[in-house]
Parts: sequence; C-alpha cells; structure tokens
Amino acid sequence: MIAGGARVCAGGATILSRVPLRADSFDLEGLRLAAGEGRRLEAHVGVDPYLLGGERYQVQDELVPARLDISRTTGPGYAIRLRFEATLAGPCMRCLEPAARSCEVDAREVSQADGREVAEPGVADELASPYVERGVLDLRAWARDALALALPAKLLCREDCAGLCPLCGADLNASGPDHRHQGERDPRWAKLSELRLE
Repeated sequence: MIAGGARVCAGGATILSRVPLRADSFDLEGLRLAAGEGRRLEAHVGVDPYLLGGERYQVQDELVPARLDISRTTGPGYAIRLRFEATLAGPCMRCLEPAARSCEVDAREVSQADGREVAEPGVADELASPYVERGVLDLRAWARDALALALPAKLLCREDCAGLCPLCGADLNASGPDHRHQGERDPRWAKLSELRLE
C-alpha cells in the first residue's frame, strides 16, 4: 500500500508531504472520489528486473519517481494515467558490454468493470484493467509492464554498435573495420565443400 503523508485541503486539492511516497499498490477506493473528480499523486515505485534473451536488465534506481493521475468515471470505475522516466541497464544486445537506456513512460488504464455486471457481453473484459482488483491498483506490476512496452526493440551500448564477430567472438567495436579472417570459410557454407560435381 502507499506509504508517506498527504492531506486534502478545501477545493479537493491534494497537498503532498515532503516525505517521498513509496507505492507498490494503491487503494483507489480510499480516495473517495466522486464521479468526475480526480487526484494527482507523486510517488516512488519499484520496478522489478526483466529477463530478455536470457540476460538480466534492471532499472538503475531502486525507486523511480512517478506521477499518478486518478479520475473517477461516471460509471463504477477509474481512468488512471502513470508517467515516469527510468533508466534500464544491462548488457548490450549486440556486443554484451554494459548498456543503459533512458525511457519515458506515459501509460493509461481504464477500469470500469472491476467484477461488476455490465449490460453488454464482452464489454466487461475490455473495460477491466488487469492491474485493478477490488479497487486496489497494483502499481508495481503496471509500472513494470508499462516500461516493457516503452523499451526500444534493442538495448544497445551505442546506436552504431558493430557487435561481435560471428567467427571468433571478438568485439568489432574495439577491433575496427579491419577485422578479418583469412582463408576461413563461413561455417554455414561448410556442407558445400562436400559437394562433388562429376
């Protein structure tokens, strides 16, 4: 649950304390928002590491500062927006040297159904967020999944990373464009040497 202090003043504005809030899950019902009313919260959320291609990637900071906008919809549910920036670190996907990439996340969720009956069949699944259950938002899981969707296709040490030599495994960034193997055939073509044309 959310830890730290916040108080609500006249007019419904939320004043945050100077103590950073740490949130892994958040009780949306505890805000007691009326339909159309909203709150903006600042929190620190933990993001669990990823395994991509058998390699471990993790966010550099243990806790990431995040902004959470929560609005009560006219139906029985919420519209939620999560924004944060995080730096993911791990091995380069081409040369295996250390790499880090900063990603901006701007994710939105709508949770209308939350286990309630909905008039139209199939609508309940579309309007039920997998991160909201019984009015509690799983902020840690949502932040992890939202960051995964914001990641580039490849995490590289630099944009022009040359990778590793497929024959000897040498780092082509260090050895440069002159790296060659004289007289060696590409092992993928080895079977052609057995071909006898008579």
